[in-house]
Parts: sequence; structure tokens; C-alpha cells
Amino acid sequence: MPIDQSRLGRVVQEQMEAIEADHPGDNCEIAGVVVVVQVICQEDDEINLEVRTRAAHDMLPNAAIGLLDQAHRNLLMG
Repeated sequence: MPIDQSRLGRVVQEQMEAIEADHPGDNCEIAGVVVVVQVICQEDDEINLEVRTRAAHDMLPNAAIGLLDQAHRNLLMG
């Protein structure tokens, strides 16, 4: 069964719309991108959880860790 990608697409679209709404006409660019996805697979009576991350191809690992750390802080602050 293929994985439904629509959820990921909706989240990305909502984020892009929010960024554009917050910065109309500003001279901004997307500098770093880190995607974190939780995958849940059910095989027979067993459920397997997996967390996958992917950063932009030109991003250094320490920059990706810094973005994840800042995202963690943002989530905690609500």
C-alpha cells in the first residue's frame, strides 16, 4: 500500500502560506529546511514507530541541529 503524502503536503502548504502572510513584500528567503516525520507501521499484531528527519541537501548537520533546537524551544513556549 503506498503511503498517503497529502498530510505532509498540507502541512508544508500551511507553513508556506503563514510565512507569506507574515512577510508580505519583504525581501526574505527560505534559508534552512528540516522535515521531521513520525511513521507508524502496523505489521500483524505489532506496531512500529519511526521518526525520520531530512534536512536541505546543502545544510550542515550542526545547522540542522540548531534549527531543531530552536523549533523545540518554540513548541515549548507555545
